[in-house]
Amino acid sequence: LDEYELLVAEEQGDEAMEIPLEEDGTLLLSTLQAQFYGACGLKFRNPESKAIRGVRLSENKLHPFSPESGWGSHVYTCVFPKEKKRKSDDKLLIATPKKKRIESRNRTTTDLIVLGLPWKTTEEELRKYFESFGDLLVAQIKKDSTTGQSKGYGFIRFAKLESQMKALSKRHLIDSRWCDVKVPNSKDQMQHQMSSKIFVGRVTEDITSDDIREYFSNYGVVTDVFIPKPFRAFAFVTFIDQHVAPSLCGEDHLIKGTSVYVATASPPLPLARNKKYLVNLTGSVCGFPLCASHQTCNDEAQRPVRVLLPTQPPHLRLPPLHRTPKTG
Repeated sequence: LDEYELLVAEEQGDEAMEIPLEEDGTLLLSTLQAQFYGACGLKFRNPESKAIRGVRLSENKLHPFSPESGWGSHVYTCVFPKEKKRKSDDKLLIATPKKKRIESRNRTTTDLIVLGLPWKTTEEELRKYFESFGDLLVAQIKKDSTTGQSKGYGFIRFAKLESQMKALSKRHLIDSRWCDVKVPNSKDQMQHQMSSKIFVGRVTEDITSDDIREYFSNYGVVTDVFIPKPFRAFAFVTFIDQHVAPSLCGEDHLIKGTSVYVATASPPLPLARNKKYLVNLTGSVCGFPLCASHQTCNDEAQRPVRVLLPTQPPHLRLPPLHRTPKTG
């Protein structure tokens, strides 16, 4: 780096730019503002104290901290007025409305149930396996109170939400057997799971699950993408945060140039009461919109999909039959 040049970045971590200095080693504020509009100063991290140190400004000139050693090899970052920075951030949000990734509001972890555990798996082995995802607070296998034999399932709880999200988004091979990790199905949790899921319609055959995952990851952490087989022109996307799904409905979404329809996925009604109303995905029956849902099974390629009416269709009012009275 030339002694008459200075490395400056708009924010820490951004790519630095070489800014020319004056012959006396100072930097004109106008020179800085020509490259970084609205900047009013410079700062850098002191390598000795690790603290942020500001650069002295006098008569519209920025002066090096030490006249003897000059500016040094630091990468300086710009200082902006607080109001200016706030307006800049607002403009950025307005310019990119689709990138409104919703962070998880509930940052606490919850107990997870591990289903399908081999009988021989011990709690130590269970803990050792899931510690590869992060620190565990709980690792317990449920056992028969009489025989002490494993019941084939257990519970775990992570210390961090990020670890929980990783575990929920993958399948797990434990002692040569595939196991499922889920949030226990309470009434509240069932509502949470359904509100975390969206229905994506008008999906074309050239759109893959990876394309869908990549697009919706702009809005939140995606835990599952399901496209039925054989292809039926729709998909389901599940988020870790229940607040994401409702925010996506009613907006236009383009995936690989295709406009897709997004709606919240509604829970299925009990099959016993509705099996005579199982229908194909045609849009509506008797004027009632269809609500789509899917069941989960271990084989992704064989997940059954059923489409149910939200309520039973009303009785059709037919005109009374006019019968000819019998004669004779």
